[in-house]
Amino acid sequence: MTNPHFDGATYQPELDHVRLTTQLTKVRSMLRTGDWFTLAVLAHWAGGSEASVSARLRDLRKAKFGAHTIERQRVSAGLFRYRMVA
Repeated sequence: MTNPHFDGATYQPELDHVRLTTQLTKVRSMLRTGDWFTLAVLAHWAGGSEASVSARLRDLRKAKFGAHTIERQRVSAGLFRYRMVA
């Protein structure tokens, strides 16, 4: 996989690229197991917030980051878990 850049109005490559790439790599690594994870667990493991991990899940769905299939399953009201489909 190449090392594509992220996007967004507030993205500054010199300040954000290494951090976001590291976080994306950690999230992808966990999801590749095929297990289900909540945002809280992913955030704890990746060293970020739930909001940032949610953004990494959206990134993983984009073609430039692999066009991965990320499934979402409701656990309870307002709580979801996620997994990557191989």
